[in-house]
Amino acid sequence: MRLTCLLITLLLPLCPASAAPPNVILILADDLGIGNVGCYGSDHCKTPNIDQLAATGTRFTRAFTGALCGPSRALIMSGRYAFRNGASNQDASTAMPLRELQLGLLFKKAGYATASIGKWGQLPAGPEAAGFDESLRFKGSGVYWSRTAHHLEPYWINGGEHELATDEYMPDLMHQRAAAFLKANRTRPFFLYYPMSHVHGDIQPTPDSKPDSKDLFTENVLYMDKLAGKLIAELEALNLRNNTLILFMGDNGSPKAQLEYSTIGGRNLSGMKGSMQECGGLVPFIANWPGKTPSGKVCQDLIDSTDLLSTFSALTETPLPTDTVFDGHSFALQLLGQTGHPREWIFNQLASMWYVRDAQWKLNQLGELYDMSGAPFEETLVPTGSTDATATAARSRLAGVLASLNPGGGIPDSGDGTGRHASRSKKKAREN
Repeated sequence: MRLTCLLITLLLPLCPASAAPPNVILILADDLGIGNVGCYGSDHCKTPNIDQLAATGTRFTRAFTGALCGPSRALIMSGRYAFRNGASNQDASTAMPLRELQLGLLFKKAGYATASIGKWGQLPAGPEAAGFDESLRFKGSGVYWSRTAHHLEPYWINGGEHELATDEYMPDLMHQRAAAFLKANRTRPFFLYYPMSHVHGDIQPTPDSKPDSKDLFTENVLYMDKLAGKLIAELEALNLRNNTLILFMGDNGSPKAQLEYSTIGGRNLSGMKGSMQECGGLVPFIANWPGKTPSGKVCQDLIDSTDLLSTFSALTETPLPTDTVFDGHSFALQLLGQTGHPREWIFNQLASMWYVRDAQWKLNQLGELYDMSGAPFEETLVPTGSTDATATAARSRLAGVLASLNPGGGIPDSGDGTGRHASRSKKKAREN
């Protein structure tokens, strides 16, 4: 509580009472790792609009979230680690108690208009039950087109069911709804949660794809970037850009099918979606608030996605419930170019696997210690029994963090240990 008060005190000179609170847009790309974003050094993917957000804002290089979409979104919504919110796997995230969905409620309490436009299928109930005034959602992931007139994709607007016409492209429909929300609420503070379809598989042609395209994935990344640019243009046309904080992030690392498109400087990354290696949970994260976030800054502070809720609490001067343990650390001051109070470590969990990581070392649930000085390309296992003084001190320090958190004493994983949907895991086992 004292830390929150300190943050509010420090923020007041930059956000005086006479100024309107910032609008907030959280763009969540699906299955987009750091190797798929130009400003992170992607060899294959072009993202000019996202790169411009980074060039005129702050790019974080050590931002982590869950390694699969359901647990990742649960962290974002709840501000609580998986052993507390119960969403350690895909199936559990859909059954998470509604009381864990705090993100929309926080902004509602702060007096914001709220909208969730896009993917919601890995969370319980619907956005309308979680503090969102406006919503568009669809089933599952990777919805782009209705492939035939006999199988029209269902989607819901504010709880009412619709069908996606064969000539409609879901990402464009989402953009239209998002733009309409911005226009309708241009005279009051708003929060837009924008979980995109791109670039989750199955990868399909975009409206801009060439008929004989041989590279649909990078075309989808480019179309995602185009939609981000269009949203920024909408803000500018409404004269809202200068008072809008845009956060762009991925929901987990790149999937196995796209690893060939996910290299940086000709090098493969360590880990992928669904893995507990570095790039399972390391994601692109960019913040842009004109006149507030420093232009072109690269921030190496550790953050994880539970921090979003605490950061929004500080920025809106809206307290979180006092009867709940929240795991986030606000990085509001870092957004404003100040030193702030950086994390000393982040925690990550998937199923019954977890680790704690600081700036150089990682310790997992098996007691394995990794030297992360070569990340995101390499992580080196420290031999058992190593007498290296630095490694020994790191092991002791991180073991103390895990003992304090006690993830094994929280809600146990209810799945098959992979974090994925149990039915899919069983099917894969049969196939193998």
